[in-house]
Amino acid sequence: MKNNLRKILSLAVLFIVVPIFFGSVNAASLKFDKTTVSGTNGGTFQIAVTVDPGSDPVLSTDVYVTFDSSLLKANSVAAGTLFPVVTNDISTSGKVYIAGMVSDTASPVTTSGTLATITFQALKDGTGTLAFDCNTSTIVKNDVDTSNILVCSQNNSSVVTIGSGGGGSSNNTTTDNTPTDTPVQDNVAADTAAANSDAPAELPRTGIFENVSKIAVPGMLLLIVGGIFRLLL
Repeated sequence: MKNNLRKILSLAVLFIVVPIFFGSVNAASLKFDKTTVSGTNGGTFQIAVTVDPGSDPVLSTDVYVTFDSSLLKANSVAAGTLFPVVTNDISTSGKVYIAGMVSDTASPVTTSGTLATITFQALKDGTGTLAFDCNTSTIVKNDVDTSNILVCSQNNSSVVTIGSGGGGSSNNTTTDNTPTDTPVQDNVAADTAAANSDAPAELPRTGIFENVSKIAVPGMLLLIVGGIFRLLL
């Protein structure tokens, strides 16, 4: 009796745990065919977007690829063979939209494959990341609820490096020249601070504004005379 109970419990665990385990491994996801890409400024490169339906048959997918529009420009999108119907939109800056769908619901997609291939053009040296916007991307299951079965954590991304990947020599020159200007700026700041430090010392004196008004005219004459002597000397 005990042996029978153990067998029943073991089978129950297998039927419950195994589907959960394999379901998580075979989750629907979006992938780039390359996780790293290198290119040259002004050059072009291609990267494919693949759809993995996991263990479920799917009817369609909406894919939004994001990128740095100051680094890259999406030139074109070529349809893959996974879905019979593929459309795209590259008019939005920094984003590529690709949609794929079956032409007959009786023939859903059950295997992974290429949805489309995007051609990018490099606009400058630098490093950026191609990624999937999982807030708007979907993989639609073939069921009555047309459920979105995309598991974002299973998606990947692709790091793009153009040229050296960093700033050019002009940036280094600017950085190196900065210290040479510092002493001049420090002298100006020191002179300004010294001038400002003298002001508070005289402001607290009682009746200073009255005294200034009394000696304003003689003081101006003295300044003029002093200026003339400086010019002569």
